[in-house]
Amino acid sequence: MPSSDRVERRVKLRDLRVLLALAQSGSMSRAAKQLAVSQPVVSKTIADLEHTLGVRLLDRSSRGVEPTVYGRALLNCGTAVFDELRRGLQDIAFLSDPTVGELRVGGAGPFMDGLIPAVISRLTARHRRLEFHVVESDVPILCTLLRERRLDLAVFRMSGLMYSGDLDAESLFDEPLLVVSGLNGRWSRRRAIDLGELVDEPWAMPEPDNVAMTLIADCFAAAGLKPPAPQVVSDSMAARTRLVEMGPFLTFLPHSTLHFSAGRLRVKVLPVTLSMKAPPTQIVTLRNRTRNAIAKLFIDEMHAISKPLKKGLRAATDGLKRRK
Repeated sequence: MPSSDRVERRVKLRDLRVLLALAQSGSMSRAAKQLAVSQPVVSKTIADLEHTLGVRLLDRSSRGVEPTVYGRALLNCGTAVFDELRRGLQDIAFLSDPTVGELRVGGAGPFMDGLIPAVISRLTARHRRLEFHVVESDVPILCTLLRERRLDLAVFRMSGLMYSGDLDAESLFDEPLLVVSGLNGRWSRRRAIDLGELVDEPWAMPEPDNVAMTLIADCFAAAGLKPPAPQVVSDSMAARTRLVEMGPFLTFLPHSTLHFSAGRLRVKVLPVTLSMKAPPTQIVTLRNRTRNAIAKLFIDEMHAISKPLKKGLRAATDGLKRRK
């Protein structure tokens, strides 16, 4: 490899842009069309870049082009460079006009049904020209999107097994699960219920590989019970909740969902004592990635809107201890 000083002088942002377009399109012709330049310009740019670095960046074949190990290393660098540039420009725009900006937010299902919409609603009421791109997915995909810099931040429960050196997690609030029934369900008027009484009831549960299902299984195991065989299995919390509202089903819902959606959900929290060590809800970001001004604004708002939830959870926990 030539010296880094020489490379820094000769490698331009335009060169990285061409390499990124090639990696995304897989062919010289498609990359040229995407960049609105001729194919020889693309070919010469890559040839000059390979000569400067002294390594082959792309493997060519009849099927197109594919980055080599060296090409992928430079692509990772290029992605970070353009991401930091974009974020810097966003900060400049926000500093010149705090009502303008863009944020890409991801969340697991429970937080898309209450917390994240509540934060966005409050922010857009004050900043009319803020723009949000919102993605709902499971935890592994959200982590991938963060690493690919396609999300600025994500909100989910992150267990110790999921921690990685390239992600930062900031705790927001504890997130226990609660058993709920329909408002007119046969359990809705009971003042105390043992978990064992509910084993044979019709349940709507998440998929077995869902982190919530792990917590649910732990609840039953702690009570010396085998988890019930659910009648409906779905990772869609909206579907499970609707089944509870309409019929005899029971399900588990996160405390935050019940807090932020209390005005519209027609469910009743059942007085069931659960033994649960649930991981907290966390704001997860890519480590060493500069936060733009909108991300800071969003995170501050999440902490502010979560204060009543924390107080309610502490009060509920104290009440449970007194009943014991």
